[in-house]
Amino acid sequence: MVADFNGGTITSDGGALLLREVEQRTNILHRFSQCFTDHRDQSRIEHSVLTLVSQRVFGLALGYEDLNDHDHLASDKMLAVAVGKTDPTGMDRKSEKDQGKPLAGKSTLNRLELTPVNATSKSTYKKIAISSGSVDDLFVDVFLESHTEIPEEIILDVDATDDPLHGDQEGKFFHGYYKAYCYLPLYIFCGEYLLCARLQTADVDAAAGTVEEMERIVHRIRQAWPDVKILVRGDSGFCRENIMTWCEDNDVDFLFGLAKNSRLGKEIEEELALAKALYQCSGQASRVFKDFCYMTLDTWRWHRRVVGKAEHLAKGSNPRFVVTSLKAEKHEAQELYEKVYCARGDMENRIKEQQLMLFADRTSTHKLQSNQVRLYFSSLAYVLIQAFRRLGLVDTEMAKAQCDTIRLKLFKIGARVRVTVRKVWVSFAEGYPYKAIFTQVMNNIQKIPANS
Repeated sequence: MVADFNGGTITSDGGALLLREVEQRTNILHRFSQCFTDHRDQSRIEHSVLTLVSQRVFGLALGYEDLNDHDHLASDKMLAVAVGKTDPTGMDRKSEKDQGKPLAGKSTLNRLELTPVNATSKSTYKKIAISSGSVDDLFVDVFLESHTEIPEEIILDVDATDDPLHGDQEGKFFHGYYKAYCYLPLYIFCGEYLLCARLQTADVDAAAGTVEEMERIVHRIRQAWPDVKILVRGDSGFCRENIMTWCEDNDVDFLFGLAKNSRLGKEIEEELALAKALYQCSGQASRVFKDFCYMTLDTWRWHRRVVGKAEHLAKGSNPRFVVTSLKAEKHEAQELYEKVYCARGDMENRIKEQQLMLFADRTSTHKLQSNQVRLYFSSLAYVLIQAFRRLGLVDTEMAKAQCDTIRLKLFKIGARVRVTVRKVWVSFAEGYPYKAIFTQVMNNIQKIPANS
C-alpha cells in the first residue's frame, strides 16, 4: 500500500454547499455584512466585507475555530465557492504570491475583528467597523421572518454562562462561583432562535443589562406582532425586582426561579413533611407542591405568586421555588413548575451548542470589543445552522440534530473539486453513508426560491 498527498484538489468540507444554498435563500450573511462600515479604498481591495464575514462564519460552522486555520483555508476551492468567489482557483489575485489563494488569510480576517468602532478612512490597516446595534436587530429580524404564522405566545429564555479567560483580556475578573477568570455573556433565546448574545464582564450581576435587552427585543417583536403574549423565563439569577417590575409595567409575564430562604422554607414545612413520609412509604422520590403569595421584607413592591416544590430524594429534602405573574387558573402549581419552568433547561443545550460546538468561548483577543465581534461571528454561525436545521433538515431523521452531529455527518464530506471554464464540478465519494439524507436535505432547500 502506498499513501501520498497527490490526489489533486480534494476537500474535506463538501457539505459547505448546503450552507451556501441556505445563505442564498436567507441572505443572513449578506445582511450581516451590511452591519459593517467599510472605510477601505474600494479600488484596491480583493476581499469584500461579504466574502470576509462569510469565510469566517462558514469556517466556524465547518469546525475551524482559529484564525490560524485560514492560512491553509485560503487555498480551499470549496470554501471559495461557498463564499461566492468568482474565481475559486484564486488565479485572478493581483499579487503573484497570492495567486492560487482565492480567500483571505489570518491577518486580513484579524484586522476585521480588531477594527475599533470609531475607525475612519484615515485609520491604519483596521478600517472595517461593526455596528453592534445593527447586528442585534438582525437576530430579531431573522427570528420574525422565520415564522409563517404569528404565534399566540412566545417564551423568551434568559441566561448567562461563564466564558473562561486564560490571558490578560480587557475586563477579565475572577468569578467566585465559577472559580476562574471569565467573561459572563448574556444570552436570550426563543426556542431555538438566538435573539441576544451580549458579552459582559464577570464583575457584574449575571442579570445586568437584561431589562435593556428585553426592552429592545420586545419592542421589535411587538412592532411586528402587537397581540402576541410574551413570557420571560429564567433561573433564580434573574429574579430581580427591576426585571419583574419592568415585566409587570410592560404587559410581559415572567417565571423565575426563586432562591430558597428560611421564610420560604417555613411556608412549605407541612408539604416537606408529607413528601418525606411519601418517600419513606414508597422508596421513590416524592414531590408535593404548594401555591402561595409571598413578598420579601424590603425589595419587592408587592406580593407575588410563588410555587414551592417540596421534594424528598434519597439524599434528603430538596425544596425549590419559582415566582411568576402567571395566574393559577391557567397554570396550576405542578404543571407550572414541571412543564413550564423546567422546560427552560433546553436553552442550556442551545448555549452549549454555541459555546462548545461553534467556539463562542474563543474570546482571546485583548480588547472586550473585539471579543464581542468574535461572539457575533459565533452567533451568526449558530443562526445560519439553525436556519439550515429549519429549512433543510425538516422531515428527516436529523431534524433535531445538534451542530456537531450536523457538521460530522453532513458538512465534513470528502469531495474532489474540479474547476473548468464554465462550471465547478464537485464529486462526492460513492461510499458516503448519508447520501440519502444529503439528497433529501438539498431537495428541501432547493424547493425554496433563492433570493436575488
